[in-house]
Order: sequence, then structure tokens, then C-alpha cells
Amino acid sequence: MSATEWPTTIVVVMGVSGSGKTTIARSLAEHLGVVYAEADEFHPRSNIEKMESGTPLTDEDRLPWLRAIAEWIGTREQAGKGAVVTCSALKRSYRDLLRTGGHGGVWFLHLAGTREVIGSRLAGRSGHFMPASLLDSQFADLQPLEADEVGYAVDVAAPADLIIERALAALAAQGRISEDVR
Repeated sequence: MSATEWPTTIVVVMGVSGSGKTTIARSLAEHLGVVYAEADEFHPRSNIEKMESGTPLTDEDRLPWLRAIAEWIGTREQAGKGAVVTCSALKRSYRDLLRTGGHGGVWFLHLAGTREVIGSRLAGRSGHFMPASLLDSQFADLQPLEADEVGYAVDVAAPADLIIERALAALAAQGRISEDVR
């Protein structure tokens, strides 16, 4: 059975900036044979300018962005298509919004790591609008997945290929993909 026979799972790769969301999401989408979307592309220009200036986004700032991602998720599900999308999804309320509209196929992969590990990654990153100075505000907002949320948390200190292997195993164990997709 291929990933396309499990079409309605939408994997949201979540975590603070610098956790590796883009790298992991692209690879996971490739393994699953589904489309990939980068959440940064859903931000209005005003949000990007705010972050570039070193100002953390508020819940009000994030709301149109989260709604746009939720709408994209709904469109994929209505078409019976799986996907992988990045989104920090730091708070439970944000994740709840991403699941609104009957998005029962949403599954979260939380890329979890320590402030030190992720901070060192951000310090070495260039060409991204999110400055390392906002990392503390992201950790302050972060609410890890709760027991009733469908998904899996993985330590970002592991190599990317191991993270993908663990994510695929968790998806299979939770009935979201077939074992042979792994």
C-alpha cells in the first residue's frame, strides 16, 4: 500500500524557529509522496516585517496566518489529498484552529529540542527573516502536544534521517500510513 492510499493525513511539522521544520517536512513529504507547503509563505507581509524588526508576533498577528493554513489544510482534505506543511503551532489554541472545520486528518510532528540546541542552530542560520533574538519568546509560548492531541514528539538532536524514520513509524503505529511506506 502506498502513501497515496492514505490520502487524508495532513502532517503539520511544528516547533520553534530553528527546530528543523523545513528540512524534516520536505523529506517527510518526499517519503510519503505528497505535496509540501511552507507556512512562512502564508504570512502576510506585515508579520514578516514585524519579525524582521525583532518584534514577536501576537496571537492577533498570527490569526490570519493560521486561518490561511487551516483553509489550505481543508482544501487538501476536501480533495482527498495528503500533505505535509510546516507551522510553528506553538500553542494548543493554534493547533485547535488548524483542526477546525473537520480537519480530522491533521497529525502533528513536534520537533522538540532544548533552548541550547536550537539556539546554536539559529546562530548559524542566515537568510531567514526570523532573528535568533525571538527564540525566547517562542519558547515562552510553546505548549507541547497534549495527550489528547494526535501526533508525535521527537528530539531534534537526532539526525534528520532518524527523525524521519521515527515519524514514519509513529504515523504507521497510529494508523495514518501503511507499514510498507516506511
